[in-house]
Amino acid sequence: MGRRTVWWRAAAAVGAALCATTAAIPSAVAADALTPYAYAEGATTVEGATSSTGAVRLAAGETYRSSIGPGDKLYYRLDLGAAANAYVSATAVPAAGAAVASADGVRVSLQDADAHRCSYETARFGPTRSAHPVTAWASREVGSDEYMCQGAGVFYVVVERVGTAVGTGTGTSTGSASGAVTGSPSEGSSEEWGLELGFVSEPAVTKGGPTSAPQSWNSASPEGLSGDPESRRGGSGFATASPVAQGVWQDEAGIRAGETLFYKVPVGWGQQLYATAELGSTTGGDGYVGNAFVMSLYNPVRGFVDDRTANYGGEQRSASLDPLPPVAYENRSSLDDEVSGMRFAGWYYLALHLGTSVADRFGEEPLGLTLRVRLEGEAGAGPGYLGASEPRGVFEVTGEDQEAAESGATGDTLDGAGDGGGGDAETSGAGEGSGDSSGAGDQRLAMTVVAAGGIGTGSLLVLVLLVWTLVARRRAPVDAEPERLRPAAAPRGRHGASRGR
Repeated sequence: MGRRTVWWRAAAAVGAALCATTAAIPSAVAADALTPYAYAEGATTVEGATSSTGAVRLAAGETYRSSIGPGDKLYYRLDLGAAANAYVSATAVPAAGAAVASADGVRVSLQDADAHRCSYETARFGPTRSAHPVTAWASREVGSDEYMCQGAGVFYVVVERVGTAVGTGTGTSTGSASGAVTGSPSEGSSEEWGLELGFVSEPAVTKGGPTSAPQSWNSASPEGLSGDPESRRGGSGFATASPVAQGVWQDEAGIRAGETLFYKVPVGWGQQLYATAELGSTTGGDGYVGNAFVMSLYNPVRGFVDDRTANYGGEQRSASLDPLPPVAYENRSSLDDEVSGMRFAGWYYLALHLGTSVADRFGEEPLGLTLRVRLEGEAGAGPGYLGASEPRGVFEVTGEDQEAAESGATGDTLDGAGDGGGGDAETSGAGEGSGDSSGAGDQRLAMTVVAAGGIGTGSLLVLVLLVWTLVARRRAPVDAEPERLRPAAAPRGRHGASRGR
């Protein structure tokens, strides 16, 4: 996954050969049937500057709205002290039903006054090729680098739009295809996207205690939760994520193709989070969709932790997060991003996205959705912060939070708002999947597509769909159940001094 910049090898080969005509393939999803993305209520609207000169200042603890066009590189200013860690997130929100390519996405970096990158991350739509909000994060961590990004001063949040509309895109990961992806922008990728920006400040801690990530922890998966599910409708953005506690939860309205539903779970210091999302079966339509569904996990500052995808062929399917370590302050020292991301107590967000391509095979009727959440371990004391976070309480779990998770009361912890407000005509959700396949046969399939270069666009699109189907089928034994094309995890970009991807 290379922090969501890597897709199937075969897909990369096909995409590189056909990007000029298939950078974005629209789906049959009706945009007006999807709930708009819910921005944080009361979020201030700001305009990104095209130069660091004149960049608007962002205040810690606040959430902002902005926008970004194709090829844009926008600057926002932070005034940071010498002691607190700073975390920024950028969620790009394309219009509902917009055509997007796998390589399209957003990159966010945090830079000092000398353009040194403290950290950066890129989030792309990936092989679902489905328009939905994607979120990347960056940080300035005190003490993580001896020379750069330390001390008080002016820092800049740099948000860039990447992908086919820009003209280039790369995939980087062990064993993955990489290189330039060029071509003319698609209609969808040439449109302006909305942006939601978050800025969280974390105070310093008292000295003492462990300073390195734990070398061992319980990585066994617990028994699955059973019992009758309780009804809980997912939210349409981070700000309106539906709180859930340990238990089995079911969205009675289901999930539509192109839709993303948000849930949040209060996780205390020392607790482990486990989550499984299940798609229900359907009798309508037929066929098979690879990377049809993705469940993504974000930490309290909206930093990406992990994701899992599932294919869909009309029968019930599930996606489960791999076991994650107990929440601990020292997890940030780990080189493993899944471990490093579990560095805070607070609300953890689950974003469940169903790709638009599902509608092409199975129609626009919603599919059943069940979420199973388990928390292991007793919540303990925090690291001993020397002050308050901004916003207040973002790194703690209170009794009120626990009650909200049981009852379903909504509210956004990041900006301290009450029930989140709705946005304008933009799609709901966040999250994306990734996958991996290999073999010389995949390369031959790509060459077959290249040979079709003289065929009209309509015929070529049909060939592309056939190639994707063949790639999916050739990866499985003849008698295999629909576990074919099971996505494999890959290293992701590290958040720390001058690291990222």
